[in-house]
Amino acid sequence: MIAAPVPPAARPGGGAAKGAVVPAPTSPVARVVVDNPLPHLDREFDYLVPAALHDSAVPGCRVRVRFAGKLLDGFLLERAEDTEHTGRLTPLERVISPEPVLTPEIAALARAVADRYAGTRADVLRLAVPPRHARVEAEAPAAPPEETGLPADSGAGVWDAYPAGPSFLAALADGRAPRAVWSALPGEWGGRPHPAPEWAVAVAAAARAALTGGRGTLVAVPDGKDVALADEALTAVLGPGRHVALTADLGPAERYRRWLRVLRGQVRIVVGTRAAVFAPVRDLGLAVVWDDGDDLLAEPLAPYPHAREVLAIRAHRSGAGLLIGGYARTAEATRLVGERWARPIVAARATVRARAPRVRAAGEDAELARDEAAQAARLPTLAWRALRQGLERGPVLVQVPRRGYLPVLACQNCRAAARCPQVPDAPGGPRCGGPLALRGGHAVPYCRWCGRIAGQWRCSSCGATRMRAAVVGARRTAEELGRAFPQVTIRTSGRDGVLARVGEGRALVVATPGAEPHAAGGYAAGVLLDAWALLGRPDLRAAEETVRRWMNAAALLRPGAELVVPADAGLAAVQALVRWDPVTHAERELSERIELAFPPAVRLASLTGVPKAVRELLGEARLPAAAQVLGPVPVDAPRRTTGEETTRERALIRVPRADGTALAAALKSVAGARSARKAPDVVRVCVDPVEGI
Repeated sequence: MIAAPVPPAARPGGGAAKGAVVPAPTSPVARVVVDNPLPHLDREFDYLVPAALHDSAVPGCRVRVRFAGKLLDGFLLERAEDTEHTGRLTPLERVISPEPVLTPEIAALARAVADRYAGTRADVLRLAVPPRHARVEAEAPAAPPEETGLPADSGAGVWDAYPAGPSFLAALADGRAPRAVWSALPGEWGGRPHPAPEWAVAVAAAARAALTGGRGTLVAVPDGKDVALADEALTAVLGPGRHVALTADLGPAERYRRWLRVLRGQVRIVVGTRAAVFAPVRDLGLAVVWDDGDDLLAEPLAPYPHAREVLAIRAHRSGAGLLIGGYARTAEATRLVGERWARPIVAARATVRARAPRVRAAGEDAELARDEAAQAARLPTLAWRALRQGLERGPVLVQVPRRGYLPVLACQNCRAAARCPQVPDAPGGPRCGGPLALRGGHAVPYCRWCGRIAGQWRCSSCGATRMRAAVVGARRTAEELGRAFPQVTIRTSGRDGVLARVGEGRALVVATPGAEPHAAGGYAAGVLLDAWALLGRPDLRAAEETVRRWMNAAALLRPGAELVVPADAGLAAVQALVRWDPVTHAERELSERIELAFPPAVRLASLTGVPKAVRELLGEARLPAAAQVLGPVPVDAPRRTTGEETTRERALIRVPRADGTALAAALKSVAGARSARKAPDVVRVCVDPVEGI
């Protein structure tokens, strides 16, 4: 009940009361989550609902409240008759909008995600609920689409290539909640007339089955290019007006307009990038994540949730089905299959062999006998031959792992890495020692960290003044291929400009991983350059990520087209591509990680910050008894940019999976304690990090 006044410091809003406020006639207590990222304030606060706001203060609406002397935004979670607070409640300042933008399902999901990732609910809600656009909110609701029948072609025939495919669709149509890990077949179109790739048509068919069962679907893909392809397939299979696509490229107004259509139940099928996992789809029946190994599905903002894990939590809480799909398979998805939490959907080996490209490794024994330099050459004879023959039949794809022109330079004489000179008294301040690179054939080397020109560079090891390329980027590769094939159109796709599609004509397409455009009818041949740049990365997921990037590119080729990999044929990643067997490779990865106690066999958390702060946090945290602390160790070279060296350290905490919840709670608790005492140095806490291990 509403009690007598208490000192201002004891009230959730702080500050003195301005006068008597007439409370709402019923449910006068509003439980509000305030937009405040401080961990020690990650809870609900009770406020008084004035009688003037009784009708507009509905659960889920945005409100403005006074908190610690400041006016902050928040969400009204629920109305109640009484409160456990013993003092006088601070009244709501105003209702920003009576639109109930935070549904009970998303509010509970935000709490679960925050607890899993040792974060705050306010941080999760910033990811879940887009900023308000008042003009869009005031618009008249869009007219619902005409009640027309679904298109004749349901796309379900795509699933006939998988023995378990039809039963998966039948379960969705019956309103059940099947969970599956899907290894998609290569060959983007598979001979079907759909303009969209086959994986997108398969996802659309699953969404149609769920819609037939009276439930909605949420599809999360890595980037805007994949959203466009899935959007096209959904339109073809469902007809116009039955779904929306959510991406940041839409702009705040259009994105909010589409999001409101989902919130108001006007559409029940959503496709989008990682933020779409929180879309308020009503009666969710199927959650889909495509290519879950892509790091674009990992949120770079606190608390750093991964789309796959969020959808798994949401599917479990709402009783929805879950489909994790891709050409390759991650160790995390393989663990779900191994624990029988999800079922595999794979095609028969005969079907795989008929659809896969013909992969050749330049390092295989037969090729080395013909060309002894094949193992050391960047473009061996086998690759040149594949390019020439492929161009006679259509477009050819060349995947280059690094973007830019020459992103890494080295000394011509001693091969030491070329770095920005460490000059303490240099004009403009001391230089940083960052790596040097070239932007073009006639450019001057520059530092990739501080941007300074290094025109007078001299090697710190041997004194030489000439440089050589240590790593060749996509633009330099395109330039070299243009000279080798002067009569062929050279097209590039990467960070500076991503191509969505290319035609059937002769063309050499040079692309970085993830930016490969789709060719009408598929590519006639392909070459995967610089395998060492992917396999040699000091990362736990290097082999898994290499297989994923290779298979995503290889799937764009025509069935039986030649694909050349200049790499040792004996490597496990190369063999997985040659046999087109991502499942065995993923199972091997998982078994090795179980043996070495690495994720996903265990739960892991990383702590990154200045050395003093990291060590303080480790000393204060009440970790589970089985926790193992690795480090701290420096995470990068000190950067001298402001006259002082800034050194960061990282510590890893490893616990059995059963202790994952306790680990997150311990880290959240100590972060709250540091926040309450206003510790000066921030420590980045990331549970189950994708990078850095």
